[in-house]
Amino acid sequence: MKEYRFRVANLDCENDAARLRRSLASQSDVELLQILASSGTVRIRAEEQKVSQDDLEGQLREFGFPVQKRGETAEPQPFWKDPKVLSSLISGVLLLVGWLLGYALPDWLPLTLYTLSVLVGGYYFGREAIEEVLFERRIDIELLMTVAAIAAYVLGQPAEAAMLVFLYSISEALEGYTESKTRSAVRALMDLAPKTALLLIDGKEREIPVEDLRVGDMFLVRPGQAVATDGEVAAGRSSLNQAPVTGESLPVEKQPGETVFAGSINGEGSLEVRATKAFAENTISRIIQMVEEAQERKGESQRFIERFGFWYSPAVLLIGFLLAVIPALWFSTSGTDWTIRATVFIVAAAPCALVISIPVTLVASLGTGARNGVLIKGGIYVEQLARIRVVALDKTGTITRGQPEVTEVILAEQDESIPPRQEILAVAAGIERLSQHPLARAIQSYVEAEGVDPAEIAAFNSLTGAGASATFNGTTLHIGKPSLFEDQLGISLDPLWEQIVRLQAEGQTVVVFGDDRIPWGLFAIRDNIRPKARQAIDDLRRTGVEKVVMLTGDNERTAQAIAKEAGIDDCYADLKPEDKVAKVRELARSLGHVVMVGDGVNDAPALAEATVGVAMGAAGTDVALETADVALMADDLEKLVYALHLARRNQRVVRQNLVLSGLVISVLVVGAVAGWFSLPIAVLGHELSEFLVIGNGLRMLRD
Repeated sequence: MKEYRFRVANLDCENDAARLRRSLASQSDVELLQILASSGTVRIRAEEQKVSQDDLEGQLREFGFPVQKRGETAEPQPFWKDPKVLSSLISGVLLLVGWLLGYALPDWLPLTLYTLSVLVGGYYFGREAIEEVLFERRIDIELLMTVAAIAAYVLGQPAEAAMLVFLYSISEALEGYTESKTRSAVRALMDLAPKTALLLIDGKEREIPVEDLRVGDMFLVRPGQAVATDGEVAAGRSSLNQAPVTGESLPVEKQPGETVFAGSINGEGSLEVRATKAFAENTISRIIQMVEEAQERKGESQRFIERFGFWYSPAVLLIGFLLAVIPALWFSTSGTDWTIRATVFIVAAAPCALVISIPVTLVASLGTGARNGVLIKGGIYVEQLARIRVVALDKTGTITRGQPEVTEVILAEQDESIPPRQEILAVAAGIERLSQHPLARAIQSYVEAEGVDPAEIAAFNSLTGAGASATFNGTTLHIGKPSLFEDQLGISLDPLWEQIVRLQAEGQTVVVFGDDRIPWGLFAIRDNIRPKARQAIDDLRRTGVEKVVMLTGDNERTAQAIAKEAGIDDCYADLKPEDKVAKVRELARSLGHVVMVGDGVNDAPALAEATVGVAMGAAGTDVALETADVALMADDLEKLVYALHLARRNQRVVRQNLVLSGLVISVLVVGAVAGWFSLPIAVLGHELSEFLVIGNGLRMLRD
């Protein structure tokens, strides 16, 4: 069995998805895996020996869902080609002509035009209503509108019936346009990836489709071009704009050995890149796929509205029936009058605006977040982010860079036996060059930046947990922790002691360097906080976060120094992974909803325990993308601030839509039952409210 993933046209709503599902169920050699209506995507499994890809595409085309080309999403059709729009426009024209002719011609001609208007305009939603009842065993909004139109026509109000059908058919056509607008963020991501790549074979260039790139292939990226797929720079230097993937505003310098992401825009230099992922598996493709799947994961409020709608629509139909029958039987009033009121009530109470208000807003929010480097895995996490009261941050790689750096080099008081500074740096780098410890790499980087070449040393010996020793020009030298000199070698550190105490109090790690008699100097090393960390933490409080805490496995002294510098409220140090889980649980119990931010790998248990788990710097990291509820594609805490702002803004828009649609329905229902509103007024109020909530929800597409 082979799995296929198709993007198809005309898949705009759940009704379309249900029709496609029924069509595919009739095919014995095809297994439907998933339909994503919000992105127009279908996943199918079929026996390759029996059914080819061309056969599947032909079947989908026959069902009315033609497959889109690779790298494309279903663009909205021109209105003159969209059958729903055409039927709505024809219905409107027939209604208008019938109304105008009604002033001058016999009644039968306007009646004929009104009848045609009802039949043409109501074809699509009437068919959907019948299919829902027969195949899905469900009474939905389409059936309410169909019943109302038929009732109005039978009661001698053909013009009102035609107006209802015309206006509702417009809203149905608008739904397809709305779905297309919410896909705009995904289309923007797709447009970033080039359609072709310059494959390098024996120094010669050959243009091929990006889908044909394989892991290990070499390809060329010229200035101004987009990177075809994830890879590693093999030759060349340049700056890349990674905003499409990570949301970073500034270009990032790339040189041989460094990773580049698909969709990044090359700057001034040419790069030769070795592909590390095929096109379908690269970072951009993964983001697109996850956004599409996230748009199908509904939030709590959306699921509640859908459950509510499952019972609400049948209840409206039942109440409408009782409203038409009971007053006429009990009070001997005009049956026609109460039937008209019941028809107006069914239209007025139809929950179109209520049902569409939440999903259109959530889908737009998810797409906008992805476009800005914040990948949220579903509507439920958008809602939970809006309720966050506590932010828990890992230290290493989250608040700090995760890369130790030398901050100071302090030499002991000059002694005739102590060589000059340049020689000390050269010998220290020569020893650390043979070590794999992160602190050793920090010293190497510092010395290289000083323009000093490492010295050639001999007899290197690694002292596990303490440091290292080696020989230079016949002298034995040592580099490592202060305890290596004092406890193991018996060398006094008095000349440097005050500096050691000061630096350790600041949360810095001290590495001492010297010979068998005296210390020559020390390196102060620290994992510095990120440049925007302090500002981001202040901004988190302005979003409504009540407390920011740091959870780290580092020692208390270093943790407290970093926390103070970053402006953290509370710091918990010396924590094992299970301790972090317990602390997150305790924070949630005492303060409320907690978001945990880490690297998505070491902090996976704590991320899972939190209300929302956030992985930072997830671009190109498969584990981080999979484990977290939210992935910040760049190493930037400002992205977390953006995510909270986006979630709270989404919450405000959803509330506005719910209040607006609820008020409109309430007013229309009261007016319908009291007999104040005619059918045209109810229809206008109903459709206007739907247009307003859709327009309000689409505001979330703005950054």
